[in-house]
Amino acid sequence: MNKLAGRLLYWTPRVLCIAFAAFTSIFALDVFQKGVPVWQVALALLMHLLPSTILVIALLVASWRHEWIGGIAFLVLAVLYVVWAHGKPFFGWQTFLLIPGPLVVVGVLFLLNWRYRAQLRPAS
Repeated sequence: MNKLAGRLLYWTPRVLCIAFAAFTSIFALDVFQKGVPVWQVALALLMHLLPSTILVIALLVASWRHEWIGGIAFLVLAVLYVVWAHGKPFFGWQTFLLIPGPLVVVGVLFLLNWRYRAQLRPAS
């Protein structure tokens, strides 16, 4: 594996994980409404952002050196979301592209990181 491909394979799942956390944070913007006190908006925003942020950051920290954890965890999250969303009114092919799709990509890339870790981190 050449150096550029190795760097891309190493950094892509990590960057995509952060981008996914930012993307899912967009859904918390529905707390902003006219006439609602600032403290209520802040509390609602915290309640919306905290669980997903903690989960994604905890998974990223665990996956940084132990890529197999991220590979399995992100794939499991994708499956759990599909199982949960099945039968809901918003369930459609778009559902697979927006939420579990990126999770599957990140999970597969972390598993590839784990598979090729000797080439990606020869000093480790």
